[in-house]
Amino acid sequence: MEENGRGISPRRSKRRTVHKIAAANEPNLFDELPDDLVVSVLFKLSSSAASSSDFINALLTCKRFKSLGFHQLVLSNVGSKVLAVKAKNWSDSVHRFLIHCVNAGNVEACYTLGMIRFYCLQNRGSGMSLMAKAAIKSYAPALYSLAVIQFNGSGGSRTDKDLQAGVALCARAAFLGHVDALRELGHCFQDGYGIRQNITAGRRLLMQANTRELASLLKSLVKQQPNDHHHHRGLNYEQFNCISCSGCSSMSNEPASEGHPVNVFLKEWFELGLGEMGEGLRLCSHKGCGRPETRAHEFRRCSACGTVHYCSRGCQALDWKLRHKLECVPIERWLE
Repeated sequence: MEENGRGISPRRSKRRTVHKIAAANEPNLFDELPDDLVVSVLFKLSSSAASSSDFINALLTCKRFKSLGFHQLVLSNVGSKVLAVKAKNWSDSVHRFLIHCVNAGNVEACYTLGMIRFYCLQNRGSGMSLMAKAAIKSYAPALYSLAVIQFNGSGGSRTDKDLQAGVALCARAAFLGHVDALRELGHCFQDGYGIRQNITAGRRLLMQANTRELASLLKSLVKQQPNDHHHHRGLNYEQFNCISCSGCSSMSNEPASEGHPVNVFLKEWFELGLGEMGEGLRLCSHKGCGRPETRAHEFRRCSACGTVHYCSRGCQALDWKLRHKLECVPIERWLE
């Protein structure tokens, strides 16, 4: 069989041309899928994606994914892992994406953007409004954060503190199972802070907080070795000894629990110098918090050493168990 000047058989070339024409005429089955079905797939992906990059890369697969990925139903279901942006990656496009999620009614986005605006961008009014929007929908982290703001009078003066409002918000968050709110409310009852003192009720709430914390820790340890069927038998429960202290249990040798992604964002934002803090203002000394002072001497300090400062009693109690009890030196001894 003769070959043309390029060494390709005319019959083979004709066959390839016929295949290309046939492929071009074949219907695209993906384009024939109804929008509702594609939206339902993206709806599940938005909540199950392991990171924001995974979700964005999926949307960039094709134009249809990109357009339907901004459907209100999809954005309303975007999970915390997708919204967990790093402070160094903050940009106008990230800000716009969070706004789209907020407009779609995403409670997690309301809280995340509210915290960022209140503490990082120093837009206090807008930040509180967004957190209140999430709190109205019974989002426990938003209720607790608003309680901390009320306890400290954050964004205002000392006279702006509203202890009773703080206790009410904290009680609602504690009812929804928020561990930090349970701990904070327990200390409020013990100290008579913003509520009538009731030491017994305070101790009971602190016990509940520690119990929930321990259960969460054991659950995370079991998940670390899901294929080991005998792992639950080999757990060393002695490392979770409860030490009686002032009537409430305190776990020893407990690793720091992972905080909310927005707390990690706050900590990175100020440690990297992306936001300016006023002169003399400090971050909460609990490493999992990240909240900054909004005015001088806003946070309470350790009464023994005076070298660490906390936004709440809950942060102070947790940091004492995790770190500070090994470092605290009474100021009298330090002076000696």
